[in-house]
Amino acid sequence: MPVGTPRLKLMGPGDVPEVMAVERASYSAGWPATAFERELTQNAMARYLVLRSSPPGPVVGFGGLWLMVDEAHIVTVAIVPSERRRGLGSIVVHGLMSLAIEQQMALATLEVRVSNEAARALYAMYGFYEVGLRKRYYADNHEDAVIMTTEDIQSEAYGRRLRALGDQLRERFRGLSLELTSPGLPNER
Repeated sequence: MPVGTPRLKLMGPGDVPEVMAVERASYSAGWPATAFERELTQNAMARYLVLRSSPPGPVVGFGGLWLMVDEAHIVTVAIVPSERRRGLGSIVVHGLMSLAIEQQMALATLEVRVSNEAARALYAMYGFYEVGLRKRYYADNHEDAVIMTTEDIQSEAYGRRLRALGDQLRERFRGLSLELTSPGLPNER
């Protein structure tokens, strides 16, 4: 486990080099740095979070979503391989879902590799369920993607789910704050 308590914050342009290191370590066909830079500076729908082991510790994970009308579409979540299976992905997904709720989105969607059972289980914990398949979706190996979505994330039931999951994360990571450390939305640039 990284030293210190993990901290989640909105991604800024200065985070891109460290995010790229996580991206390269996580995905064989990852995004180029220019894609993240464009997302942060030119895509008004995009919101990205970074997870640091403890400020000013290194970036150990990140995630992003697009806010489209009333739908939050999770476009990426990555945790550096050496830190996987320690609950850090839950912190990132929790932050993304909290952000989507704060931005008044009605539901969330995503695609995930059929073979990524750990991610599918994590998303299911956050209320995602499988609704379809995108054949040969991934360019690197033509693997299918499972399409997942949620029910109404503004509902009282979803709020209870998110609070319970937040309590579990705070119990597991003593001192963890699930409040984003950059208060202004959209992303401060």
